[in-house]
Amino acid sequence: MTAFIDRAEDLGFLQSQYERSAASLVILYGRRRVGKTSLISEFGKDKNMLYFLATEESEATNRSQFKDLIADYTGNELLKSAVVDNWEVIFGALSQYETSQRKLIVIDEFQYIGKSNPSFPSVFQKIWESVKKQNIMVILCGSLISLMEKQTLAYNSPLYGRRTGQIKLKPIPFKHYHEFYQGKNRRELIEYYSVTGGIPKYIELFNDERDVWTAIEKNVLSAGSYLYEEPVFLLQREVSEIGSYFSLIRAIAAGNHKMGAIASAMGVKQTNLTKYLRTLIDLDILERQVPVTEEKPDMSKRGLYYIKDHFMDFWFKFIYPNRSAIETGHPEQTMSKIRAGFVDRHVSFVYEDVCRQQLWEIAADEASVPFYHDRALVGWSA
Repeated sequence: MTAFIDRAEDLGFLQSQYERSAASLVILYGRRRVGKTSLISEFGKDKNMLYFLATEESEATNRSQFKDLIADYTGNELLKSAVVDNWEVIFGALSQYETSQRKLIVIDEFQYIGKSNPSFPSVFQKIWESVKKQNIMVILCGSLISLMEKQTLAYNSPLYGRRTGQIKLKPIPFKHYHEFYQGKNRRELIEYYSVTGGIPKYIELFNDERDVWTAIEKNVLSAGSYLYEEPVFLLQREVSEIGSYFSLIRAIAAGNHKMGAIASAMGVKQTNLTKYLRTLIDLDILERQVPVTEEKPDMSKRGLYYIKDHFMDFWFKFIYPNRSAIETGHPEQTMSKIRAGFVDRHVSFVYEDVCRQQLWEIAADEASVPFYHDRALVGWSA
């Protein structure tokens, strides 16, 4: 995929932070594959940017690699050959580097450094206090939502109150799908959206296939395919009891939306579900819906739980319950079930979401236009 599509609002926000008269510290986070690195690359392509990707190695290894990047960025040969055991010295060398263009420093997967050294947010807070008077913009980026919120946004984080802005990057909305899949009719676009769910990497994987069935067979349905284990990868780094979370999501995917029905399907008490539901909502995997007539929605007992992530919804409806058949070499059995239930069990509900999105877009675009204005939702068929 060569074209950079959507993200105009996010790019505009980053640009406004870049143009501030004072230093900027932006927190950019969101689930993996949602396009954070692509957004950064697009934003920084005409700027004096240094991009550092932290790893799950030790803090010392990350510090050494960051030191070498700063040395190359500043042309500091002395720093390159030096052995440095603290971050302040490295950022001190960066501070001394004079440049006419604003410095843009990106630390991607920031949470890994804090994971290896829990005191690192405190270290970085001191660093930020020393560099914030410079002509600099720093972006701290991460894909582990819970850790990023804990290390950078939570009230008890040393970095709380230091940021000048934050972006929780969301999936690409359906209205842009015709730009990715040119030549597809609306029904086909909705089918693609119902599986890829607005995640740029998934969209890219499906882009080269002639239809959604071929794309599913190639990218989801075989045990070695790219997306076969994707929900496992998404959750195993965010939560510790992955089996409990899987059981909960599967219960909802099976059509249980009330808390009592979910608890009954899992064989547990309702009170045991609260923390799991809250975590999955925070991770943008689930959403809680209440009637618009409720005066206190947070207190309402009429809340219903739905899987917000369309790919996860598809996977838990069709892939997870049939893994035994897939892994014993009979994916055609699962494909048959997908074809039989794809529209009624899955796409029809995603279509409702598409309609809601379009209603919000109409409301936003035509707020000043009389209600009787002749503009209708485009139908299901092409």
